[in-house]
Formats: sequence, C-alpha cells, structure tokens
Amino acid sequence: MATNQNILFNGSFVQLLKNDSGIYEVVFDNKNAGANTFNVATITDLKQAIDLLYKDSDLKGVLFRSGKESFILGADITEFTELFKKSDQELETWLWNTQELLNRIEDLSVPTLSAIHGFSLGGGFEVTLATTFRLASTTAKIGLPETKLGIIPGWGGTVRLSRIIGADNAIEWIASGKHFSPADALKIGAIDGVVAPDKMVASALEMLGDAITGKLNWKDRLKTKTSPLTLNKIESTMAFETSKAFVGAMAGPNYPAPLIAIEAIQAGSTLPRNEALKIEMQGFMKVARTPQAQALIGVFLGDQAVKKIAKKLSSQSNSIKSAGVLGAGIMGGGIAYQSASSKIPVIMKDIKEASLDLGMKEAAKILEKRVEKGQLKTAEMAHVLSTIRPTLSADELKEVDIVVEAVIENEKIKSQVLTDLEKTVKPGTIITSNTSTISINRLAKNLKNPENFCGMHFFNPVHRMPLVEIIRGEKSSEKTIATAVAYAGAMGKTAIVVNDCPGFLVNRILFPYFGGFMMLMRDGADFTKVDKVMEKYGWPMGPAYLLDVVGIDTAHHALDVMSQGFPDRMKYDFKSVIDLQYEAGRYGQKNGKGFFNYSQDQKGKPVKAVDPEIVNFLKPAVKSNLSFSDDEIIERMMLPMIFESSRCLEEKIVSSPIEVDLSVLYGLGYPPFRGGVMRYADSVGAKKLVQLGEKYSSLGKMYEPTSQIKEMSNNSKTFY
Repeated sequence: MATNQNILFNGSFVQLLKNDSGIYEVVFDNKNAGANTFNVATITDLKQAIDLLYKDSDLKGVLFRSGKESFILGADITEFTELFKKSDQELETWLWNTQELLNRIEDLSVPTLSAIHGFSLGGGFEVTLATTFRLASTTAKIGLPETKLGIIPGWGGTVRLSRIIGADNAIEWIASGKHFSPADALKIGAIDGVVAPDKMVASALEMLGDAITGKLNWKDRLKTKTSPLTLNKIESTMAFETSKAFVGAMAGPNYPAPLIAIEAIQAGSTLPRNEALKIEMQGFMKVARTPQAQALIGVFLGDQAVKKIAKKLSSQSNSIKSAGVLGAGIMGGGIAYQSASSKIPVIMKDIKEASLDLGMKEAAKILEKRVEKGQLKTAEMAHVLSTIRPTLSADELKEVDIVVEAVIENEKIKSQVLTDLEKTVKPGTIITSNTSTISINRLAKNLKNPENFCGMHFFNPVHRMPLVEIIRGEKSSEKTIATAVAYAGAMGKTAIVVNDCPGFLVNRILFPYFGGFMMLMRDGADFTKVDKVMEKYGWPMGPAYLLDVVGIDTAHHALDVMSQGFPDRMKYDFKSVIDLQYEAGRYGQKNGKGFFNYSQDQKGKPVKAVDPEIVNFLKPAVKSNLSFSDDEIIERMMLPMIFESSRCLEEKIVSSPIEVDLSVLYGLGYPPFRGGVMRYADSVGAKKLVQLGEKYSSLGKMYEPTSQIKEMSNNSKTFY
C-alpha cells in the first residue's frame, strides 16, 4: 500500500496526515514534551483534526498512532485538581465535550484503528476504545487505572470496554486498575492483534486495508459498541451483584470508586451508548468530589514531583556498574535480590557461610514466588541469581561502585566494619549504611573520607517496601547523595533525602505514634480496641500488631535511641507495655509471643491469636482505668505523629510536606486514601489541632503544637 503523505494539520499536540490511498493518520505527538498525555490542549488539537476528517468525502480509513515512545500515558492529572474545583455544570460540560469528541471518532463512516505501543493508560486507552480496531506492539502496557486515583473512567471507558470484552472482564480491568500485557489483552479481545514494534505501522495499514475491502466486518463491530449489552437477567445478576459484593468487601468503605464504576457499568448496560455515557459521567462526578480522590490524586502528583527531584539528582551521580552488600542474612539478601533483579550485579559479603546461605535463600525465595505467579521464567530466575556473588573475602569488594553495609544494628560493630570497608574499596567508592536509628554523623567520625559516606535505610521486606531513606550526614558530598539516590532509583525504589537526626524521618515520626499508644495503655485502654479503631481509621494493622511485627526488642532499642535524642518528649517516666514485654523476652512474631500469640500455618505464615493471659501480664504497666471513645483514641494516636512531622519540617530534616507523606505511605503503610499525615492534618485544620493540643496538654510536650502549626492556625494556612 502506498504511503506518500500530505500534512493537513500540524498542531503542537496532534498532526493529521493523508496517504495517497485515502487513509488518514492522526498522530499524537506533543512537540513540547517527551511524552503524550491527554490534556485540554491535545483535545483542542484533536477536535480540529476530526473536523477535517468529516469534511473529506474521499476518506476511506483512519489510523491513530503516536510519534512518541508511548501511545498516550493517560489523562494529564495535573489538570484535574483545578478542574475538580469547578462547578458541577462546568465539570459536566468538560466531560461531555470530550465524550462527544470520542463519539465523533467512533461514528466516522469508515473503519478506524489504533496502533498502540508503549503505555496506553486511562484517557489514552479510552481514545483507542473509540476506534473500531486496536493493534498493540509487544512492548505495550494497557489499562484503566483510574480507580487507583479514587475516580472512575470518564471518557467512555466503562461503556465501551464492557461492550468490547464483556461485563465480567471489564469489571476486573476497571475495578483492579491494573496494567495489562498485550497477551492478556488479546486473550479477552481488548485488542485485535500483537505485532513487533518495527512492524506496527505496516501491519496497522494492512489491517485497515482489509476492513476497507470488506475482509473485516467493521460495521457489525461498531453496532455492538454502540448498543446495549446482550445480557439476560440471570447473567446480569451474576455479573454485577456478585462483583459488587466481592469488590465492595475487597476495597472497603474508604475506596468507593471501584464500586461506583461497577454501578455505572450495570446502570448503562441496558442503555444505548449516549445514555450509558451520561450514567458514567454522573458516577465520575460523584467520585471526583470525594476526599479520597483528592488525597489519591495528591499522592500521585507528589510521587511524580519526588521522582523528578530524584531524576535531577541522579544526573549528577557516579556511574553504577556493580554494587556490594556487606552483611548477608534476610535484609542483605533482600537488598542483593533487588540490585540483581534490576540488572546491577552485586557481591554479597559476610563473615559466616551460614549467613551467606541465608541471604541467597532469601533472594531465591523471592524469585521463586515470582516464577510461581508467572512474572518470571525459570531461566530468568537463574540469571538473576547468577549475578549475586556470595563471598567471605572482603577483597572481592575492591572494584564495586557502591556498597550497602547491612550488618547488625550495633553502633560499635558498624563503625568498625565501615572503617575496615573504607580501607578495602577503591578510591571514590560510595559507602552507605543501612541503619534505621544510628547517627550517620557518628558513624562517619572514624572514616578518612566521610564525604563518600551516607545512610541508605531500606525497609523490610525490601522487595515489597517502595521507600529508601537517603540520610545526608554533615560531610556527605552532593555526589554521594546523588549516587545513593540513583542506586535506589535503579532498584525501582522511591528515594527521599533527609538530614541526620535520631530516627531520621520515618522512625522519628513513628515512635511518637507508639508513644501515644503506650500512654493510652498506661491510662487503661484495651489494646485490642485501639488496634480495631486504628485499623478502621485505615492503618493496615493496629499499633499492638505492628509492634509485634516490627519486633518488641527492635522497638525497645529504637525507643532508647529516641529517648536519648529527644528527652523532652520521648523519654517516658513510666514502665511501658513495651518495657514489660521486652524484659520478659516476648519479642512478638519472631518468637511467637507479644501482644498476641503466633503459630505458623501450612505455608509457614504467622497466624495471630489472642493470648488469654496477656491482660494480667500487662497489668503492672496500667496506672488508670479510663475509657476512651474512638475519636479520643485517634486523637491521642495521631497528634504526636502530626506534631513530630511538623517539627521535622521546621528543622529542615525533610524538605516538603509531600516527602513526609510519601515516607509514611511507602515506609509505614499509612492509609493512601488519607493522602499522608500532613494531608490528614490539613483535613483536621490547624485551628482544631491547636485546640486538641490544649485538650491533651497534661500528656506532655509530645502533644504540644509546633510554632509552625500555631502560625498556620493564626493565619488560616495549610501544609498544601
């Protein structure tokens, strides 16, 4: 087929080309950025291009493709925050104008095809659903992730996808918000073919040619897409009511979007396209106004901002071709796995063969699970393991570019290990310490080149937890920080740079939360009730269960560090429930006894059970017999965390509220629908926070509002 082209429209975001065969090409190519997003400017350009298509009587077919590495990443979320502030009428007009534009693509009197390569997500995928056919390259990633932002598809996604792949499949795609591979999409008919990237345009033009000549029946497909779903009453009940029960139970009351998406599909299933689109629009407007959507979109935008900071920093880093992990075991093995699976070969050094074996077993266990889930092939697992080199010899670390020290959390031992390591590695090697509490400045004292040293605090389990705290010491160079950030980024982690202080950022703001819990227990609270209230608040586990998982001994050690660092508010004048358990050797999950008792199921996972003796055991730590409402429990638990987070901002331990919020979200599992501690503080309001500080002033300085919050209260300001 001939492909001589004339440029009929040359916008900054969309171009329209005409082939001599009568096939037009709508090309998404943002000339102002490296990727395409579906924003107001793109919609304006696209409207002009579609107007031109309707004016040409010689039109035979239309190919929609991208001039970038990806088709369209999705809707431009940066525009959402302002759009969602508009009136219902304005928001409805914006939605309907875009839906009408996609209707005009769908209603063209010729076959249309989207050639998808790279990412085609959200609004970007909704554009492709308006075309008759979809062809994807082997590199494509497809999906409708809107529910992860607390919203639902608003440009026809619930309507068109359910008609293309059936209600069951559409519910799974939309409610889960997952990205799907071309193979998965082809299996259920979301796309019509998969080709190699270099054959995409030729194959797309050939497929359009087959539709033009009648080999492919595109008119019947168009009729299906614009008609009601063909479900009888029983099928409809099974598809929708069963899904609503399952998804509602999984998502819970704090995430309404998946359920509203299913309701939109259900209500629109018996209606023609345009009527169904209006139902979808109502659902979108309903969720767009929720605090959950505001919080989740805020988290997404904050994550993008932090990644930009990390990317800029990484450009100043040393090259990382190989890495070392000093100290094997579970943590060292997890770090080694993360490095090797990110294609950075790693040498794992320890002084004990048994520890090296444990580290390799940890890496192999993580990889085996990925193989079981079909995420990895056995040969790929073997290759990753082959790039982890266990050794007892320090000499093998001589040529690595960066080393993560991950030995026992003991300052004396770490200091000696780091001093010896510095003598071993080549000049300029970046040395980092995976410590959760020990001062980076103190660890740097005996180093000859402290400028090459910083903290790199991974969270356990390493392969699941997305956060790495990069701790800047007084003498850490910018090159050192940049290299540590680059290494974390290469491993797929979100790096947050903080300044050195006891507990750094995450533990410094976590332990006042535990302090609130200890004081509640002292004053007579039932820890099982506190756990239930905080889980209802949104935490994945309550404070008692969390302490058992962290380890009572680990928490006791960290509390000691924090009390020395901040004696005015974190040194307690009473024997706590943590002290009692530590002294009795009840360390939580690791030895089967803590606030709860633990046994193992058939798969070796810990099973929690209530200990009938625990109430009597903890009695010596209880000094009062007060009762607390749910609100009082939340206030006494969360205020210390909010106020300590504010102090970290005041002292410039961390640069911004969003970095605080991402740290608690990614490092502690704080509930995403609340957007983070600082965003939650904004939802409470500075004036109310000051009033609550006064209410609980008898509990000490931990409950004292900061100067920052008092100033915000006086001037009606917020963190965001």
